[in-house]
Amino acid sequence: MEHENILEAKGLNHWFGTGDVKKQALFDVNLTLKRGSFTVLMGPSGSGKTTVLTLIGCLRSVQDGSVCLLDRELNGASEAELVALRRRLGFIFQAHNLHESLTATQNVIMGLQVHRGVSDADAQRAATHALGLVGLSDRVGYLPGNLSGGQKQRVAVARALVGNPALLLADEPTAALDKESAAEVVDLLKRMGAARGMTTLLVTHDNRILDRADRILTLEDGRIVTMEDRG
Repeated sequence: MEHENILEAKGLNHWFGTGDVKKQALFDVNLTLKRGSFTVLMGPSGSGKTTVLTLIGCLRSVQDGSVCLLDRELNGASEAELVALRRRLGFIFQAHNLHESLTATQNVIMGLQVHRGVSDADAQRAATHALGLVGLSDRVGYLPGNLSGGQKQRVAVARALVGNPALLLADEPTAALDKESAAEVVDLLKRMGAARGMTTLLVTHDNRILDRADRILTLEDGRIVTMEDRG
């Protein structure tokens, strides 16, 4: 039976460095993400937002505390277990990280490389479908250099969605976008989440998109200092 929460983090602490230069980055962080919710994590630069995201995303090992993701405990998980869980996640970053020499379709197909047993034909169909969902059916063969900033980020969204992730983690996805493009990207994530039952955690400095959130968390100096539920 699936739990209501796709993620539960309790007493999460994290350090960088060793010895005299060891520095604590997270302090007793507790957070839950309900299935299908859209949560925004705010905070100034250096507050620990990306560290939280990389721990939840199985990109960094949990040092202290508990993180239960998709009913699996990450503290003490093996690399093989973390890799298996990463296959169920989608990632979007501030810099869209598209390969300039690949078309929009080819970039999206890369989002399926972690999924074994997908044929070339199925990957092509899935990528074309994902680009259609983000409104880029007429740009499938375009190289990133021929796309606007908003279009590039929508390709990145399609790449994150193509594997049908249970949890989408987005790190400053609207930072380089104008207000209209930022709103389009966030509204798109909201629609896709609602349609697929996908959970989204979006890290941002962008106050323009807060009205889209179900919940807003604020992180300062490695601690969650406010938590606002918006229904």
